[in-house]
Amino acid sequence: MYYLAEVRDTIRVIPKRFGENLDEVVLEICRETFEGTISKELGLTIVVVDLLEIGPGRLVPGDGAAFYDVKFSTLNYLPEFIIGDVVEVTDFGVFLRLGCVDALCHVSQVADDFYSYSSKQGALIGRESGKTISVGDRVRARIIAVTIGKSQIRIGVTMRQAGLGVESWIEEWKKGSTAKDKTKKADDKETKTKDTKAKDTKAKTTAKKKTTTKEKK
Repeated sequence: MYYLAEVRDTIRVIPKRFGENLDEVVLEICRETFEGTISKELGLTIVVVDLLEIGPGRLVPGDGAAFYDVKFSTLNYLPEFIIGDVVEVTDFGVFLRLGCVDALCHVSQVADDFYSYSSKQGALIGRESGKTISVGDRVRARIIAVTIGKSQIRIGVTMRQAGLGVESWIEEWKKGSTAKDKTKKADDKETKTKDTKAKDTKAKTTAKKKTTTKEKK
C-alpha cells in the first residue's frame, strides 16, 4: 500500500551552505537522507514530497553546523493485500513483483492442494485440482509476514483463502459463489413457501375447530 506520511526530524546544515536558500538546502538534505531508506514505522520511503515546516536553527558547542527541527511529507510503501505478477517460479514457491519489491509465496501457501514444481512447464501444478501457476500470471494475495531489514523488505504472502490466487482461479470462485447464492436463495424461498402453507393450514384447522365448538354449544 502506498501512502503519505508526515515526518519530524532534525536536519544538520553545514557552514558552507549557510548562504544558500534554507528551504532548498533542507529539502535536499531530507531527500538525500531519507529516500530509499526502510524503517519499521514507515516501510520503504520512496520520495520526500514536500517540506512543511522549519523550526529555528540552533548551534551545538564543538560543531560549526546549524541544526533545524523540520517537518516534511513522504510517499511510502507498506504492503497489506496485494496484486502482483509472478516473476519467478521455483520448487519452494513463487515470487511476485509488487512494484518496488518482490514477495514470496511458499509452495505450502499457494492453495489448499499439494503443489509440485514442473521444470518442463516452469510451473507449480496442483495434484488434485490440476491448476497451474507460472511466470506472467497475475495474482491476488494476502500479506502474512513482513521483515524490515536495514537494506531490504522481505514479504511473505498466502493465497490459501477464498478470493485469492491467480485471476482465473478467482473468477471460478466468483462463479461458484454466485451459483451457491442462487441455490441458497431458492432453498430459502422454498422453505418460506412451505412455512407459509403450514401456517395457513394451521390457521384454517384452528378456525374449523372453533366453528365446530360453537355449533356444539
